[in-house]
Amino acid sequence: MNKKAIILLSGGLDSATVLAIARQQGYATHALSFRYGQRHAVELDAAKKIAANMKVSEHLIADIDLRLFGGSALTADIDVPRDRDEANLSSEIPITYVPARNTIFLSFALAWAEVLQSSDIFIGVNAMDYSGYPDCRPEYIKAYENMANLATKAGVEGQTHMTIHTPLIDLSKSQIIQRGIQLGVDYAQTLSCYDPDENGQPCGHCDSCQLRARGFSQAGIADPALAQT
Repeated sequence: MNKKAIILLSGGLDSATVLAIARQQGYATHALSFRYGQRHAVELDAAKKIAANMKVSEHLIADIDLRLFGGSALTADIDVPRDRDEANLSSEIPITYVPARNTIFLSFALAWAEVLQSSDIFIGVNAMDYSGYPDCRPEYIKAYENMANLATKAGVEGQTHMTIHTPLIDLSKSQIIQRGIQLGVDYAQTLSCYDPDENGQPCGHCDSCQLRARGFSQAGIADPALAQT
């Protein structure tokens, strides 16, 4: 457990699985979450539970306010799309896309990695079962990694090579769930919904809820989070 890694932890299914993978690979995990003005901020409660359960070395929650810019159903007074059919889920970039969010999050992770003298950042982006977000694609991650090694003191001085790990990028949602089950992820603690109710219960109709439901169905596993409702 000598190597340190920064794990972007939202509180959702994918990021919890990525955290488990980083632990399994022997990293000392440092989890980073964001309170960015999202309407589903209850996910941070999930992130705290996951971080505690997986015994991360440190868990930070950074406060930034992307509501200043709006432009997304997650940060502005815009209805979250519901009950979209499967053909439309990845046919266009949906209004739940938060402009430049992964670039912003990765930049915070990069800064913390430099301070911790870490060369590894883990993020749960996925190019298979996803909602059409441009910052979840392999070419984006490769470009960001190249930039990271040009933009940091450690990279320029040749002290380290920064690596952005995307262990889920080529997996279907059902494969992600199966991998997480193998690693002991407690998916009952996770929250994927874009528009949960005041008690934190998932709506069951947004894109994220639909992708999650389809993943558990295809994996042949009951969603433990629903069993608690």
